[in-house]
Amino acid sequence: MQPRNMSMSGVVDLAAVKAAQEAKAKAEQARAEAARQGGGGAVSPADLVIDVDEAAFERDVLQRSTEVPVVIDFWAEWCQPCKQLSPVLERLAVEYNGRFVLAKIDVDANQMLMQQFGVQGIPAVFAVVAGQALPLFQGAAPEAQIRGTLDQLVQVAEERFGLTGLAVDQDAEPAGAEPAEQVPAGPYDHLLEAAVQALDAGDFSGAVQAYKNVLSDDPGNTEAKLGLAQAELLQRVQGADPQAVRKAAAENPLDVPAQIAAADLDLVGGHVEDAFGRLIDTVRRAAGDDRDAARLRLLELFEVVGAEDPRVTAARRALARALF
Repeated sequence: MQPRNMSMSGVVDLAAVKAAQEAKAKAEQARAEAARQGGGGAVSPADLVIDVDEAAFERDVLQRSTEVPVVIDFWAEWCQPCKQLSPVLERLAVEYNGRFVLAKIDVDANQMLMQQFGVQGIPAVFAVVAGQALPLFQGAAPEAQIRGTLDQLVQVAEERFGLTGLAVDQDAEPAGAEPAEQVPAGPYDHLLEAAVQALDAGDFSGAVQAYKNVLSDDPGNTEAKLGLAQAELLQRVQGADPQAVRKAAAENPLDVPAQIAAADLDLVGGHVEDAFGRLIDTVRRAAGDDRDAARLRLLELFEVVGAEDPRVTAARRALARALF
């Protein structure tokens, strides 16, 4: 997995925010250059469909599911319905362009995995999201039904766990090709620079608006998403009385807004695990709108820390256990 180059090992301040954004931009440039040279960074479409056995299951399915939903196709060579379903799933894996990865498991060679998932007949299709297994359907379902199921899967993965999938490199240059023409600066560079300047000046509301201006035109802009999460966090804690916030949270463990406010302070103070643990406990205890509010704030804090941080990976698994 590629590092996000974004962590919060200490107190969040404006210099750290700016440095993180600059490091992330350099990482994105490095990934783009590596992709042009046929190296790491974005995965190729061929990497979206993989054969998995028992030895590689932990790495290729469970660990990967903290980054992208993994759809499992249990099949066998002798299974005629499998020969109808598998090509459809493989084609859709490429068409969905990194929103999920398809793992193909031959049940004849991997009997233990078949038993662990409780597969009664094949073809059988499951998903693993943030380490949690979910049954999807059994048999050679119509493509419209498969699409509907996959749409729900990627929506839940994004909304509940913040899993937006993998970047797919569709245009990697073959080895030995002439270097690609230099891409000019994007149309949002001045807006992103304005946001950083606002952060430097302590104008968090101005930074928030600048990032939102970018996202209104380009919802997938990763730099703006990261910057917005950071700016909103700093805006929320600006002017807060840490002692009063922590006192309210300690005296009212069932008060969800109090726990959310304390989690923000935990994160700004560099206490990442404390912030995540507080919100996961709140999700576990709460219900309805309160539970959803705690879950959404946790996903926002994941964005601030960075999806590749091991503390985020562990917290995603804990969140999955709390939700299911």
